Amino acid sequence: MFAYYTRLALRSFRRNRVLTALMVVAIALGIGASMTTLTVFHVLSGDPIPGKSDRLFYVQVDPRPRAGFVPGEEPEEQMTRFDAEALLRDKKGIHQAVMTAGGATIVPQNSTLKPFSLDSRYTSADFFPMFDVPFQYGNGWTATDDEGRSRVAVLSKTLNDKLFNGANSVGREINVSGHSMRVVGVLKEWQPEPRFFDLSTGAYGNEEDVLLPFSTSVELKLGSSGNMNCFGEGAPNGSSSDLNAPCTWLQYWVELDPAKVDDYRQYLLNYSDQQRAAGRFQRPANVKLSSVMEWLDFKKAVPSDVRLQLWLALGFLVVCLINTVGLLLAKFLRRSGEIGVRRALGASRGQIFLQCVVEAGAVGVAGGLLGILLALAGLYAVRQQPVEYAKLAHLDGTMLLLALGLTLFASLAAGLLPAWRAMQVTPAIQLKSQ
Repeated sequence: MFAYYTRLALRSFRRNRVLTALMVVAIALGIGASMTTLTVFHVLSGDPIPGKSDRLFYVQVDPRPRAGFVPGEEPEEQMTRFDAEALLRDKKGIHQAVMTAGGATIVPQNSTLKPFSLDSRYTSADFFPMFDVPFQYGNGWTATDDEGRSRVAVLSKTLNDKLFNGANSVGREINVSGHSMRVVGVLKEWQPEPRFFDLSTGAYGNEEDVLLPFSTSVELKLGSSGNMNCFGEGAPNGSSSDLNAPCTWLQYWVELDPAKVDDYRQYLLNYSDQQRAAGRFQRPANVKLSSVMEWLDFKKAVPSDVRLQLWLALGFLVVCLINTVGLLLAKFLRRSGEIGVRRALGASRGQIFLQCVVEAGAVGVAGGLLGILLALAGLYAVRQQPVEYAKLAHLDGTMLLLALGLTLFASLAAGLLPAWRAMQVTPAIQLKSQ
């Protein structure tokens, strides 16, 4: 019976090609626009470290002076070096890491390569196990290296390919900003999107090619990049990275057992009280722990224009479906005579309803397939735009399944009302009019 209804639908399409084309194009445009924006929203709002994001927390404490205090305001987003190193020494979490972004100059030993600049990250040993960083060769440095300010480095796959043609470079020396560093590890492809652990220098598209111990970067006075907020009387000797400098410029992450989150928050409150008693903090204790997804939401990692475009595209889909419903309704009601004859010959209302749903479904499937092609074209256009997340705009398996589901929904949404109206046709009236 389904095959019979399908043949009837195809005959109907041939009789009304222009009307059928209009319905297919309307659904295709709605699905194409919706899937383009839905895919962009999906890749930007996804969990960058699934399975662990509820165990990783961004730590905030407020070291600012009393001046300008507003009850209930957010604490400082970053941390001073004094506080970060104090929390790091206490080791109250499963893992904990201090970090900041930086810039470095590489002087290759290969005479065919000229010196070049790249982005770097200065962090502590727990960075690697805490964020499940994958290694191609070797591994990260140890806490002993942090304490000893060791001249060690971890390279990205991209940098290792450039300097050593992809060979195992563990144990080799590289020149980083005029200092010799021993390679202890080489990463596999690893670039979380968004780069949740440091949003101060951009959430998307930035790859850091060399990682060094934070303690080493401080000793060698390697420059950092990102946001910095200084307050009070300024940094001793004019250096904002000194231990006692009243400047927040570091990110601090901790891995916790979910059952220990409240205990760690209390630890932060106690720490703040101790620092206030020592005269460093002047404001009431103001601390915050944010999980990965909470931190991304707070920092609005998904751009507001993407959210707006999503709602506009979904609204456009609704308009396209309403237009398709109107066209289908007009088409079915024009065939009232044909439907009345079928009813008179014994066709039930359910059979009429099913016939019309199959025809509407065929329109929806054709529109959906064309819509997926339009979505692929739309995503290609997004990838050509000068925005930092452009290269992420790809239709993955999850979004393809969503596109198929949206096609099915569009087919049913467009066809149910016209099919219901068509099955209400009274055969006696139609036969009398004949």
